Amino acid sequence: MVSSSHEALHRIFQKDPALLTRALQQVLNVPFPEPREFAAMNVDLTEVEPVERRVDTLVRVETDQGEYLLVVESQGRKDEAKRGSWPYYLSYLYEKYGCEPVLIVITQNSVTAAWAAEPIHRGLPGRPSMTVRPLVLGPDNVPLIADAREAERDVPLAVLSAMTHGKGPRVAAILESLVAALRTIDAESAAAFVQFVDSCLDDPRAKEIWRDLMAAVQYFWRHPLAEQVREEGREEGREEGREEGREEGREQGRLEDRAEMTLRILEWRGIPVPDFVRERVQGCTDLQQLEVWAQRAVHAADAVELFSDERRPH
Repeated sequence: MVSSSHEALHRIFQKDPALLTRALQQVLNVPFPEPREFAAMNVDLTEVEPVERRVDTLVRVETDQGEYLLVVESQGRKDEAKRGSWPYYLSYLYEKYGCEPVLIVITQNSVTAAWAAEPIHRGLPGRPSMTVRPLVLGPDNVPLIADAREAERDVPLAVLSAMTHGKGPRVAAILESLVAALRTIDAESAAAFVQFVDSCLDDPRAKEIWRDLMAAVQYFWRHPLAEQVREEGREEGREEGREEGREEGREQGRLEDRAEMTLRILEWRGIPVPDFVRERVQGCTDLQQLEVWAQRAVHAADAVELFSDERRPH
């Protein structure tokens, strides 16, 4: 089953494709040409008959030196099956689109990074017919950004830093610097980056630090995660006897905020939102259900997947 961490690690590049080419140039020292234009592409590589195959993220990049396809694979652990899939992906994409494919693997684990970077040889020993050398982004080469000014200079790279270094000893400084930097960008992008980081933080201590920071920063008041954390704190200290009308007003505001955020996440990811989906989300009066839909909006392949737990008619 695909994890939230898996999804967030590669979907940050769907949110900001330019981060991908900067990472190639600045982190991996790959002389990649300066991009002119980006285009998200269909990740489905299934042919007419065979087994379904999908890459995680696929971006077409136009440069003065030609077009490239950037193939991003999020990898949580070693998976020898990928050493068969990755060469297939590159060959299929080159044959289909006629431009050079570039394989980039992103991981939070140093052992997985070392494994993924090993060349894949196909053919005779010493005389392979095909060699694939993945480019790997991980905790050993993504810069550790623990300074607020540095984070402000490149916020998406600071987000990637937090996502890949979330288990390290300097996680508190990394997250504090990122929160300061997120204040300098638009609220919609900040909310998306908040969700990516939250999905990638598996370490309990790092998760607690991040939730505490979210509770303290009013800038993210529209984000479901921040609202949830602050609500937990309000519940502990809420005075008895607060006027029922005011409470109903606050409840309605929370419903509207979460509904709006769910739809916005789908929209910035380029996923069409049919009218019946929009009406259902905006008309929902169950705060917990809206929380679930907001989380699903980050990973869903189409808007209808928000309701994936419901039985569909045969």
